[in-house]
Amino acid sequence: MKTDNHIPPGWGYNPAQWSQRIPIVILAIIGFGIAVYLSLYQLNIIDEVWEPFFGKGSIKILNSKVSNVLPVPDAVLGAFGYLVDAVTGVIGGTYRWRTKPWVVIVFGLAVGPLGLVSIMLVVFQPVLFSAWCTFCLASAVISILMIGPAMDEMLASLQYMQRAKKKKLSLWKVFWGVKSEIKKVN
Repeated sequence: MKTDNHIPPGWGYNPAQWSQRIPIVILAIIGFGIAVYLSLYQLNIIDEVWEPFFGKGSIKILNSKVSNVLPVPDAVLGAFGYLVDAVTGVIGGTYRWRTKPWVVIVFGLAVGPLGLVSIMLVVFQPVLFSAWCTFCLASAVISILMIGPAMDEMLASLQYMQRAKKKKLSLWKVFWGVKSEIKKVN
């Protein structure tokens, strides 16, 4: 019986297949665009940000102390996060959960925390500021939609690393995708 090396053992599908990753990359690019737009406002490059639903809500949120608690405005950090998501989403082929675990794990770590921060920032809007920001909400929805598929692929890589550990292989070499170690895992 021939096995499909693209599908992780015990899985019914390949979490690194393009049909799984392309939607995440598209969402990351859209999120990047939104974050860059909000960054332009926070960096005083543009004077206004369009707010179709919540009056001056976006202005209140984007100028809040929470949005500017770090030396870099939060939208700039969001743009960087989305860029990392998009780039790491396109690196590697459909084997990458086992040939490039480092990329998949960076991808998962970039997507997961960004989604959690987005949830936290959405909760802050009504609780701390009694205001809403349309583009901030759109960005949060994008981040949340990306979490599930990215975590699937990261789980497959972590399971792969666990199999390597059980075989007493060099996790360092497996993590970086050294071909001689990859052959020993499966």
